[in-house]
Amino acid sequence: MSWNEDTGDDDGTGIRERLLMPAEVAALFRVDPKTVTRWAASGRIDSVQTPGGHYRFPESAVRDQLRPARRRAAQPGAAPSPVRACS
Repeated sequence: MSWNEDTGDDDGTGIRERLLMPAEVAALFRVDPKTVTRWAASGRIDSVQTPGGHYRFPESAVRDQLRPARRRAAQPGAAPSPVRACS
């Protein structure tokens, strides 16, 4: 199995979690993939690193980050506010 498909971890449920690549996460947040990589490096979003040093993102961590943004967007009169990268 490749890194972008599966963590290889089994939490006892028999279900393995899918890992997303920076471009996939970037598309969900509508940001550049480099921004997602900076979030990972700064600890703003959970990630794992491949042996080659590339970041991969557990799907559950990405969903957890998306939920607050979607809640804010659903509030009447509220503008959507995506997760911002550290400068």
